[in-house]
Amino acid sequence: MYDQVHSIFDRIAPVYDQLNDWLSLGQHRIWKEMTVKWSRASRGNTCLDLCCGSGDLAFRLARRVGKSGKVYAVDFSAQLLGIAKQRYQSQYPQPSITWIEADVLDLPFEDNQFDAATMGYGLRNVKDISLCLKEIYRVLKPGGTAAILDFHRPQSPLMRSFQEWYLNNIVVNVATNMNLKEEYAYISPSLDCFPIGSEQVNLSLQVGFEQAVHYPIANGVMGVLVVRK
Repeated sequence: MYDQVHSIFDRIAPVYDQLNDWLSLGQHRIWKEMTVKWSRASRGNTCLDLCCGSGDLAFRLARRVGKSGKVYAVDFSAQLLGIAKQRYQSQYPQPSITWIEADVLDLPFEDNQFDAATMGYGLRNVKDISLCLKEIYRVLKPGGTAAILDFHRPQSPLMRSFQEWYLNNIVVNVATNMNLKEEYAYISPSLDCFPIGSEQVNLSLQVGFEQAVHYPIANGVMGVLVVRK
């Protein structure tokens, strides 16, 4: 599964941002801004963005921490990191960001290193959610906060039906036109295996977080798990 997901993200890298805009009608920017706000990152902090993709959350973190802060952005896709670095050099020359190719289940950082962390659309794709949460817990400083954004299955039957229709008829069709049908068809089945908000809270508390809250957004189609060490 790990190799399969890794391969998927390498293949979609060239159109990742374009597809995110089309498939969310531009709303992903709002959700990412909410995620960074919930991470409590502030000026001068050292922050971590996991599964950074093309860099959206990392750039937002960097603007928030300012020139006196530091952001480390991690992804396992060399192709996506390459795109993030290109965007960084051409559009965001000021923020201090270090780009690292690594597995979020085995982070190359010391314990208690980061004031805040974010993750966008990554937790659903890791092979061991509890281990991922343990790694986030390990590298956060005491009192540090992480905010984790992802797709979810809505609790409302009506919204669940709409989501399934949207993924199967809109998302897959758009991806098909870009020769990426198989790459995006995996989203719907991955949601069936993804723990709901209350289960994510329980997993977070089990690995040691002092506080854990899950915030449904976009009528439950998205959610942000906020944890504090």
